[in-house]
Amino acid sequence: MTTTIRRGEARDAAALAELGARTFSDTFLADNDPADIAAFLAETFSAEKQAAELADASTDYLVAEEAGVLVGYAMLHRGEAPACVAAKTPIEIARLYVARAQLGRGTGEALMARCVEDARKVGHDVVWLGVWERNARAIRFYERWGFRPVGEHVFVVGKDPQNDLVMRRAL
Repeated sequence: MTTTIRRGEARDAAALAELGARTFSDTFLADNDPADIAAFLAETFSAEKQAAELADASTDYLVAEEAGVLVGYAMLHRGEAPACVAAKTPIEIARLYVARAQLGRGTGEALMARCVEDARKVGHDVVWLGVWERNARAIRFYERWGFRPVGEHVFVVGKDPQNDLVMRRAL
């Protein structure tokens, strides 16, 4: 089956909320307090919240589809970067989520390639992201794409402050 990447649209809000909640839970539930995961999902992945993010001029969504079904997505955000991300025009990959059934099938690679391409086209000099220090699979993926750790920041899941690595890649 062919995966296509397109820009996210308002009509994607509910599907993005469902996919985001499912992939976050699939990835992190086993290593976290279920109450913290539930609180984070409720705060982060409502259809209304996704609709607001889709409408935000500083945020771009890229969605991966197979046969009209969302199987992954990336969220790019233009805004202030942490001090450890030395750049003139940085952009953040705030989310890069792929459905569990798609892992290892090239969906993440296709999304990352498009993120890098789009960021470069509009003049960003650095792309950066935060990744949980205990998410070894994701860290390896980002390292293969040329990202290197440059610092750390706190990412709160429910009531649990967790340590994220801040990684950057020059464009």
